[in-house]
Amino acid sequence: MTKLKTLTISVAAVSLLLALALLFAIACGSADPTPSPTTPADSGSPSGPVLSETALQGESVFNANCSLCHGVNVAGTTQGPTLIDRIYHPGHHADLSFRFAVNQGVRAHHWRFGDMPSVPNVTESEVEQIICYVRELQRFHGIFEEEEYLTAC
Repeated sequence: MTKLKTLTISVAAVSLLLALALLFAIACGSADPTPSPTTPADSGSPSGPVLSETALQGESVFNANCSLCHGVNVAGTTQGPTLIDRIYHPGHHADLSFRFAVNQGVRAHHWRFGDMPSVPNVTESEVEQIICYVRELQRFHGIFEEEEYLTAC
């Protein structure tokens, strides 16, 4: 009787381990496929996008005004979110939302970093350059493929 009880416990333990392994495999396979935002965005790099002239100007303006919170290459920091995320897909956050964020600021709604203040020293044409930079990086990272979302470029 003891051998049967031990065998039953062993079968139950193996079944539990197999079930956990299956759950782990399913969880890993269904993870968000958002590409990593850590790929360098420098123009001409084999691992980064070749940026348009407008995007290169936007990168410079972004680095001077936005990278403190949103990070180099738009990768995010502990102060602000990455913009290379499906939540910022142009179909969900159109270019207008970026213009509004720079001009008016934004209350925290998709992130845990607190409210975003306005950035009053950035001109409208510079905002367009920033949008082009962000959109080209998003496209490079597979957030979208459609040309229609590169209107600022």
